[in-house]
Amino acid sequence: MLDTTLNLERFAWYAGRHADLSVQSLALACDPAYVSVRNRFSSNLTETVTCSEDGAFVTSWGYRLGSTDDVEAAAARLAFLLAALPA
Repeated sequence: MLDTTLNLERFAWYAGRHADLSVQSLALACDPAYVSVRNRFSSNLTETVTCSEDGAFVTSWGYRLGSTDDVEAAAARLAFLLAALPA
């Protein structure tokens, strides 16, 4: 069974390693649980990420960032989308 909580915590940690990203919230008790991330230099560049039942990180507009098999790459893809510098 997929551990959504653990995977979102890991995603938040990897996203937070990017110099230009800030984790706004990690809501694990919600349904669905999510991570909210923003670019530190623009309040308009934000995204909410959930973890699907099949183990994929998905943005609020349905874009698949990657799988729980490679959380670091999924966070890097979000950083790219939010115009952040690499970790």
